[in-house]
Amino acid sequence: MKRGFFGLFLLLTACAIHTDFLSDFAPVEIKANDFTIYTQQRITNATAPIHIYIEGDGHAFNARGRPTTDPTPRGDFVRQLAMADNGPNVVYMARPCQYIISKGCSRTDWTDGRFSARIIDSMAMAVANVAGSRPVVLIGYSGGAMVSGLIIARGGDLNIVRWITVAGVLNHDDWTAHFGDMPLSGSLNLDHLPNVPQVHYIGGRDRTVPPGLSKKWTVGHKLEIIPDATHTNFPGLKLDFAEQGA
Repeated sequence: MKRGFFGLFLLLTACAIHTDFLSDFAPVEIKANDFTIYTQQRITNATAPIHIYIEGDGHAFNARGRPTTDPTPRGDFVRQLAMADNGPNVVYMARPCQYIISKGCSRTDWTDGRFSARIIDSMAMAVANVAGSRPVVLIGYSGGAMVSGLIIARGGDLNIVRWITVAGVLNHDDWTAHFGDMPLSGSLNLDHLPNVPQVHYIGGRDRTVPPGLSKKWTVGHKLEIIPDATHTNFPGLKLDFAEQGA
């Protein structure tokens, strides 16, 4: 794949910044349809479950609400979650056009089309590439919750044994309507949550994904409320994988 100087510089800069943080993880690029997906991987067991952390929407809009030219996340919340996971197989997976500006990237891929069929198909391909035949636990943060849920709903050969969301958007029509924002017209949505073992962690002080919306979306499913958590700060959060042996 040919990549412009800006995309190459961005990837090298991102790797340089985060190498020390994810010191025992290896950076791996995955070609998935029109995109090259950036991941950090620690794989030590050929058969044990694999925990895949899917990044949020990143820096999709600036402070004035205008689309950016680079959706790479500014914070490291999801990378911190991955780093704290002591499982044998752990992967941090960025979203398309984060860290790597692929030739196929356009602003719709991190704005109204951030959950399009093209995006979900590419992310599902990247997950399958990493997982192989292993059981999979998908952990989605913020908009990454929607991505992971749509991957599960899409079906296929993935062996999803557990789905975990943190501060997750689970119905973007409700979410945009709540704030009076433009609908994500180029995106797929979840009409109902997939039928897999799941738990959803929400922040009691989250203003980006308000607790009331999360409670509405997760009726009938396990919900863990962290009272003092905001959208980007979940003090004391520890994800529980024990129930499914993952």
